[in-house]
Amino acid sequence: MASILCLETSTEVCSVALSVGGRAVTVREDTSGKNHALLLARFIEEVMKETNLPFSGLDAIAVSGGPGSYTGLRIGVSTAKGLCYASSLPMIAISSLEAMAYHVINKPYIFGIEKKESVLYCPMIDARRMEVYASVYNHAMEKIRRIQADVIDQGSFASFLEIHKILFFGNGADKCKTTLQHPNALFIDHITTSACYLAELAETAFNAGNFVDVAYYEPYYLKDFVATIPTKNIFHSNKDTNLLQG
Repeated sequence: MASILCLETSTEVCSVALSVGGRAVTVREDTSGKNHALLLARFIEEVMKETNLPFSGLDAIAVSGGPGSYTGLRIGVSTAKGLCYASSLPMIAISSLEAMAYHVINKPYIFGIEKKESVLYCPMIDARRMEVYASVYNHAMEKIRRIQADVIDQGSFASFLEIHKILFFGNGADKCKTTLQHPNALFIDHITTSACYLAELAETAFNAGNFVDVAYYEPYYLKDFVATIPTKNIFHSNKDTNLLQG
């Protein structure tokens, strides 16, 4: 029965949970989408203090490995690496989408739905505009479509929707409701990422020895990061203005 500190920063949610034996025993979360860098350290301190567990009492650090926000993932993974180095702990990385899917598939009663073999599950993370990061799982948590970035239109997921009902959820699903009008497209509201959703998957990974290389691990960004200078801050002149991309 492992004690694992779980960190989730892949979306607007900044979340920290302490998992014992695959169950989150305490959690701190903020859904405002701001100050992940400041809140994450504070939440870690509060969670550890509340449980009276020193870092030497932890067995591993688990972190959301993407896809999701470039900045959020960098903050979470960098923090996890620092904790692992400082405390000589192994690191576990878990897909943000898989964690959401696992939560919904294994706790359908929370959402008033039945677990049926014919139903598919599609967790979605907002990737701005009409684009989402998404994957598709069946009732046994088997991935039947790989994780990818989708630009949502009326034909999205058509091949699946012709045969199956699909439950869409996550912060990316909210903006798809008016576009995906197929009768087999169903939506579950108010599902966000959470460190609590990492707990059971982290316990399974720990028991199987599925750790990532702390030195070389990189989160799954899926898309390249592009940073731009806000328009109001651009100095207009006859000279070329360079935008930072990378």
